[in-house]
Amino acid sequence: MRQSRRPFHAMVLYSAILSQLTGSVLIGIFGGRWLDRHLETEPLFMIIGLLLGLSAGIYAMLRTVKQFDSGE
Repeated sequence: MRQSRRPFHAMVLYSAILSQLTGSVLIGIFGGRWLDRHLETEPLFMIIGLLLGLSAGIYAMLRTVKQFDSGE
């Protein structure tokens, strides 16, 4: 029974990682573009938003992997 759940467990983990990374990077990029349009500082906040979104996504990914690895 436990072996039959293993592929589904991996699919859940991969989809959670993908959605967290994609969502945080997109929020960072679009938030930075919005700030750039309002403050007229063209690529500055988009790059900062990209880096912040990427770091937040990596942090969330590590936290998710740790949670799945512990079995919670």
